[in-house]
Amino acid sequence: MSTKGRVVDKLSCVLPLPRRYKVAGIDIHKKALMVVVATAADEVAEAAGEALEFECRRFGAAASERVHVAGWLRQRQVREVVMESTAQYWKPVWLDLEPHFGKLHLAQAHSNRAPKGRRNDFADARRLTRRLLSGELILSFVPDREQRTWRTLTRGKQQRVRDRVRLQSQLEALLEEARIKLSSVISDLLRASGRRILRAMADGETDPRRLAGLGDDRLRCSKQELMDALNGSLEPIHRELLRLDLQRPELLDEQIDGLDRMVASALRQHQDAVIRLAEVPGFGVDSAQQLIAERGVDAKAFASAGQFASWSGLCPGTEESAEQNHSSRSAKENRFVRRILTQAAQAAVNRRL
Repeated sequence: MSTKGRVVDKLSCVLPLPRRYKVAGIDIHKKALMVVVATAADEVAEAAGEALEFECRRFGAAASERVHVAGWLRQRQVREVVMESTAQYWKPVWLDLEPHFGKLHLAQAHSNRAPKGRRNDFADARRLTRRLLSGELILSFVPDREQRTWRTLTRGKQQRVRDRVRLQSQLEALLEEARIKLSSVISDLLRASGRRILRAMADGETDPRRLAGLGDDRLRCSKQELMDALNGSLEPIHRELLRLDLQRPELLDEQIDGLDRMVASALRQHQDAVIRLAEVPGFGVDSAQQLIAERGVDAKAFASAGQFASWSGLCPGTEESAEQNHSSRSAKENRFVRRILTQAAQAAVNRRL
């Protein structure tokens, strides 16, 4: 087991805690875990003004080391664990500790900031425990295993939808470089008409009339407008890049369809909730599934609608000083829920009655 030895120190921090109540703080890095166990001191220590004792230890982040962390914390009869990580490195630690500890917390890093010039890994972990006990940390909402699976599926699907949009932007930039204005007359380059035209161009077809003949009759532009938009010149390097890019849409569409089926299967037992939410103006089945995956079927983690709106980043912010609010800009919070609700609101406003 990789450690740097045991360090024990005591700080003066009088808190109303049960005797010998133990809380662990973990500062998580990619290759190391800085673990601190804070213990409510006995009467002798409290009389001396020392209400917390800290025991610190460094562990690695590999699987065997995480097992040692869980065992070490259980040996010390830890009651609560709070961790901080600015990336995704907290997830393996959380999954390993989840079966053993009923009270797990994930703190947002900005709520545990240290003064400049005084940052230290063990000090950060000690500060985590003190601020947790005093209620000063901003804790993230971490759902249960089933809901985390829903999130993984819906977020994975949304990532591939963004990749598809990004691919269309790349194709448009490539065509503009070749002086071809196809995106001006066809709204979606990756639909049937656009793909047929782009494949013909990648195969070497240069005649605008023949290319325009590949367009569907239902296009909103005339054949002459389509021919004019296709009047450009693709260089050999453009054709090669176009050929490479056109290999991706079918794969992305196949993956999106597969994830659609997986999401529907995972949420099958909650189909009634999906249908009810999809009937809200601006929503559909897809957005309903995404929202349920993010906040749960019954949103029981939120005591009120105001808390849910705040967690979603939809409430005005407060930057008050000298009784004046200098900024009402909303916090970022959960960007996934904020995107879903913003898009739903825009769709509801634009909906034809």
